[in-house]
Amino acid sequence: MLQNAIATELEQAHHHTVTPVKPNRRYVVSVATTEDEIESCLRLRYRVFAGEMNAQLNTQQQGLDKDRFDDHCLHLMVREQQSGSVVATTRLLTCDNREAIGYFYAETEFDLQAILALPGRFMEVGRTCIHPDYRNGASLATLWQGLAQLTIEHEIDYLIGCASIPFSMGDDYLATVMHQLREQAFSPKHLRVTPRIPLRGLAAARILEQAEIPSLLKAYLRIGALICGEAYWDAAFNVADAFILVETKKLTKRYARHFHF
Repeated sequence: MLQNAIATELEQAHHHTVTPVKPNRRYVVSVATTEDEIESCLRLRYRVFAGEMNAQLNTQQQGLDKDRFDDHCLHLMVREQQSGSVVATTRLLTCDNREAIGYFYAETEFDLQAILALPGRFMEVGRTCIHPDYRNGASLATLWQGLAQLTIEHEIDYLIGCASIPFSMGDDYLATVMHQLREQAFSPKHLRVTPRIPLRGLAAARILEQAEIPSLLKAYLRIGALICGEAYWDAAFNVADAFILVETKKLTKRYARHFHF
């Protein structure tokens, strides 16, 4: 019954893909509905997370990044129209489908009691990645349009998720990014989360004059995301995860038009 319900939801989402802004644009966004489409998303994720980031993925199938959440998620994908290749993807777990698995992915990293006490509907955004040959801004913008439409269709009040900061850039970089986030984007105290494994070992790190915030985290900040406290130490992915919260009714004006608010 669960699989039938998810299949129905996927089919409905598939028929409500974002209408291209230009008739011959390079990319198109939709929800993956077939096994082949979903596998293409999982394969891209494996390439980026295992191949580029050397993440230790808990997967049973070599070449695919799949965990216990994926069967309950909508897989949003961006294709290059000329080649048909999947060049960007993210997975979405609605509050309705959360009930089937019992928790959001972010709940494995943070205590979300304060966040989930908010009235309204949630959707978690996760495992977002873009093929290295297509990181030109347009592919992410197209993915954003698909996310916008699904937010409307599912009547979502809050987007939540984890945005990563790489350890590979060094302790000074990590400490500086976290300092910038505290100064510019932290949520009010009543909307703070607690990381289950907090960052450690940064006491001796220097705060640099400026550090470039990772592109995906920067994209969240541009649409008005709040950073809800200190980051989680994700050893498997070799990153620090910051928990983000976006109230869809308070999106920045630049992006609100995509969400029709």
